Amino acid sequence: MSAEPGMPEAGEIVICTVREITSHGIYVNLDQYGGMNGFLHVSEISTGWVRNIERVAKVQQKLVLKVIRANRMRREIDLSLRQVTNEERRTKVIEWKREERAMAIINAVKAHLALGDEQVASLVRRLEEEFGTLYGALEAAAKKKEKALQPLGLPDEVAQAIAKVASEKIIPPRYEVGALVEVSSRAPDGIDHIKKTLQEAMASSQSEVHITYAGAPRYRVRIMADDYKQAEKALDGVLEKIKDGVGKHDGFNYKREISRKYGGAS
Repeated sequence: MSAEPGMPEAGEIVICTVREITSHGIYVNLDQYGGMNGFLHVSEISTGWVRNIERVAKVQQKLVLKVIRANRMRREIDLSLRQVTNEERRTKVIEWKREERAMAIINAVKAHLALGDEQVASLVRRLEEEFGTLYGALEAAAKKKEKALQPLGLPDEVAQAIAKVASEKIIPPRYEVGALVEVSSRAPDGIDHIKKTLQEAMASSQSEVHITYAGAPRYRVRIMADDYKQAEKALDGVLEKIKDGVGKHDGFNYKREISRKYGGAS
């Protein structure tokens, strides 16, 4: 996000735009480095023989590549496609989409407040320094509004504009975890005792807890939270509360279910 993008490091994964295709390789521009020139040699396209390079990419197409050499003197960047793993590609695309969304939000704030380029550059630096990434800062603003930006001491109109636009463009992630619980009681009022135990378990957590009947003697426990670790911790607490409530002489066991994520960038 800085004004001077510098040079990428060897091993870095970068987003590139295809500029020219030749018989010996592909010339690209590195999007995150001011359009710096890069070259993808035909030998680095695939582990096998590439018969027709134009089947691999088209002009203006985006490619996720790995930097294998960066000559700082000549400002020449050699790149590889075949050395990029599926996980690296997926992670980079998500990161790139987040950066694009973040800059779109900042540009909207810039237009709304009529900020200059230097003011925007300074604002972006401060947000990145405080939150690690620009998208992380905006996600926090979408979730907690101006309160999230208080440590930066921004002017009220700037903090309010960021929070407003961010909340319109970013859906903060929510995490759901759960378990299928089997509970039985030997008490004469066993059903009532189980219901009371489940209600007390729900009330014991500060997270959003849902317990639904899944057919005797099973109950489905679902936890919703803003943070995955927070959701897991809350689920552990609820399960422990149910176990303690039914007593050691009654039946209790559970099976964890698939966790889910809602919202956030993908």
